[in-house]
Amino acid sequence: MTEQTLILVKPDGVRRGYIGEILKRIENKGYKVVDLRMLQASEDQLREHYHEHVNKPFFPGLVEYMISGPMVAAIVEGVRVIEGIRSLAGATDPTSAAPGTIRGDLGCALPGDAMENLIHSSDSPESAAFEIGVWF
Repeated sequence: MTEQTLILVKPDGVRRGYIGEILKRIENKGYKVVDLRMLQASEDQLREHYHEHVNKPFFPGLVEYMISGPMVAAIVEGVRVIEGIRSLAGATDPTSAAPGTIRGDLGCALPGDAMENLIHSSDSPESAAFEIGVWF
């Protein structure tokens, strides 16, 4: 069954020139980009998107990172696309992400507590529907 998911090319991915590379990997896997926009996130959008993390100690740093520059939001469609994109993205920590994944090949560790990891993808059909509503 075809499903949709949200991906965000985060500010570090945009800043480092990886929009095309990330989208190419997604399309090469056979998924279809059905909507795409470049945007600057607001704190309100981030509070809504990351609502489960708002009271966690790392949340202010996450907001600072996500508003540090423009990002690209895309709705991607395909069979088992949620599972497939998460596999393409790799582990959250770029240092431990497997080679061949977006984060494993393109991500890097940075000094300090911030984790810049290039891409966000929805983790379930429910999250995808909610997150698409936040950004589109």
